Amino acid sequence: MAISPMGVVPPPAHSWRPRVAPEPAGVDLSAAEDAARTLLTALGCPVDREAMAETPRRMVSAFAELLAPRSFDLTTFPNDERYDELVLARSIPVQSLCEHHMLPFVGVAHVGYLPGERIVGLSKLARVVELFARRPQVQERLTKQIADWLRENLDPQGVGVVIEAEHSCMTLRGVRAVGATTVTSTLLGAMRSDSRSRAEFLALTTGPPNGQGVRRG
Repeated sequence: MAISPMGVVPPPAHSWRPRVAPEPAGVDLSAAEDAARTLLTALGCPVDREAMAETPRRMVSAFAELLAPRSFDLTTFPNDERYDELVLARSIPVQSLCEHHMLPFVGVAHVGYLPGERIVGLSKLARVVELFARRPQVQERLTKQIADWLRENLDPQGVGVVIEAEHSCMTLRGVRAVGATTVTSTLLGAMRSDSRSRAEFLALTTGPPNGQGVRRG
């Protein structure tokens, strides 16, 4: 079933597999390539050199990939065991484009939820991250969109999302604060109101294995 990223039909009693399809956007690769060539030329880049002759096309292809999330089936299953403890996927890769400079920001997302009537296929948590990351973004909005979408479409008891990312617009230009990272979080439902659930989620997302992910002082 083809649907918008922002809404699905209520789940039936059996396995629920609505199709999540990114909202279509007008894409004209030929026009984008012409614009990229004009931009590079205006910036003094010699696109007439053999080594850079294909750079406008490659540039457009790279941006198109970064702005195109993949469709997926939101596979959920009945919570037959009435599991009501935290489900957490840690260190999900995040790649997005800062909408202010169109430069990448890269990091990890930790996404958790307290199940209600249904549980979700774990890989779908990573798919939801990609769904909202593959567009011009700010990290604050991205964090909240992931959490809100899971709340609206899974109806869990609570949702928590933490993202830590390094922004090229801050590390490669301007202040050039190399190594600086930005941490954002959104807690909804019982993950916000219940102190035990909140503490458990934050504890598990502040010191993941292999030295990756979020650290707070």
